[in-house]
Amino acid sequence: MAGHNDFEKKSSESTNDLPTFNAENLQSNLKVIYYSRTFMSIIAGVIAGILGFTSLKGFIFYFLVMGLTSVGLVAKTGFTIHKFFDSWNQIVLDGFFGGLMVNSLFYLQFPLIISISFINAHFRFSPSCSHSCCSGRILDN
Repeated sequence: MAGHNDFEKKSSESTNDLPTFNAENLQSNLKVIYYSRTFMSIIAGVIAGILGFTSLKGFIFYFLVMGLTSVGLVAKTGFTIHKFFDSWNQIVLDGFFGGLMVNSLFYLQFPLIISISFINAHFRFSPSCSHSCCSGRILDN
């Protein structure tokens, strides 16, 4: 009987050494990382487009913003990553390159949208133009 109790103690001690995670909580934490990185990629793309960061400056700005996002997410966990995630790679690298595509999209599109809305706000186009080369003439406000 003493041997049986010793075996139960050893098996219970060895299971306490392994970290256990709730799958739903882990999935929810990974969603938070994904949504945070996507949001910050959009914001970084808009800011880079407005400030006119091109080529290497734009990529450096994106990596800087993603680095700050990683630091913010680690700080949000209270610097105890292994309590909330399997490994540090999940919080530092997940969504890093996917966010680069979102950033590039907003970097390219946002200045175009702003310039088109600026043109439409300051000029009115008249549909009654007599010239065959254009669809309207520009009228001053």
